[in-house]
Amino acid sequence: MFPGCELTASTKSYTFQVDKEDDSDHILALSVVCLTDGAKDECNVVEVIGRNHENQEIAVPVANLKLSCQPLLSLDNFKLQPPVTFRLAAGSGPVHLTGWHQIMHREDASFEEDDDLSEEEELPPIMPAKK
Repeated sequence: MFPGCELTASTKSYTFQVDKEDDSDHILALSVVCLTDGAKDECNVVEVIGRNHENQEIAVPVANLKLSCQPLLSLDNFKLQPPVTFRLAAGSGPVHLTGWHQIMHREDASFEEDDDLSEEEELPPIMPAKK
């Protein structure tokens, strides 16, 4: 479970990581980013820092919040692979992040793959548009 974290002027970043010895697959899903009590009417930019397909560190802004026009943002369970760092790149917050953490054990993943193969849907053929 990911109970969430709060980014402020004094705590600018939070890193979510899992045990390196763990051979399970982990998914961290970010649900909501919102300004909380005490926030100023300023731009608060939240970045996610992770690794790309070439294992290089990359920072991506995911939210730009301002109390007077957009105090919260739903990220619709934006899925990330730990380790991941959330950073308050601009503003003083406080910004609260919520989401969930799912652990998939290797034997569970192989079982689900077998199910997917047997339940493939047959797609209807694409028909030309009528004029």
